[in-house]
Amino acid sequence: MTGTDGELPEAYYLPGKDAGDGEYLPTRATESPWSPDAQHGGPPTALLAHVIRTRQHADGMRVARITVEFLGAIPRVPLTVESAVLRDGRRIRLVEASLLADGKPVALARAWQIATSSGRAGLNEPGIPAEGLSSEPAPPLPDAQPQRFFSEFSHWGYGESIEWRWVRGSYDSAGEAVVWARPTIPLVAGQPMHPLERVLVVADSANGVSSALSPREWLFIPPGVNVTVHRYPDGEWVYLAATSTLAADGLGSTLGILGDPSGPLGSVVQPLLVARQG
Repeated sequence: MTGTDGELPEAYYLPGKDAGDGEYLPTRATESPWSPDAQHGGPPTALLAHVIRTRQHADGMRVARITVEFLGAIPRVPLTVESAVLRDGRRIRLVEASLLADGKPVALARAWQIATSSGRAGLNEPGIPAEGLSSEPAPPLPDAQPQRFFSEFSHWGYGESIEWRWVRGSYDSAGEAVVWARPTIPLVAGQPMHPLERVLVVADSANGVSSALSPREWLFIPPGVNVTVHRYPDGEWVYLAATSTLAADGLGSTLGILGDPSGPLGSVVQPLLVARQG
């Protein structure tokens, strides 16, 4: 949620007084549509990846997949992050990170880091057709559009932190959606946003942009998110093409394709809890 003066916070998170120990203060830009006291899943997912990338960096490796489990609503209170390497190696590493509020875990992440081919035989050598290294072209980026969110919300911190340009669908239309998204503030104050953080801030919106139900009457909450990226996005814009499918007994799933102006770069999958409000 933006402040009464209409200005966004300087970042999704501010370094806390114990920043050296990994404390982060969530701003209103992390705000969930379900509660002003809870965070949308995108910023915490990106924060866990930020810690994994910076604290557990490995030369010549890149995060290829990250899975985040939300252990409940993530409160907008000071947070700390712990991380550790679960499986070390020269070609693949498994890293874990925990997000804690008041010393209790509220989200858990595991990420696979995989060695790139830099300095070795690359995939762009003669004999490997370039068209085999990418798939469909990206949809054109539309011109600037009025920024609208779920009609039930006049203010929504996370939604307002991102510029949305819709190719197909909207927050208030049901079914498949294709949207370009550009976070307009950094993840952590004083630090440039890394391309991996940029795509993860957007990825957890897959279920929201492809919602088939009104958020005033229904909850459609992902208890976790799984994002796989074969490359990082280039530039400020990320596109998301998403579809949600609901079962009659209260479960659902969302599948999204992530990309940038060069084409697809990965995917996002979310399980969904679907239930009436109240």
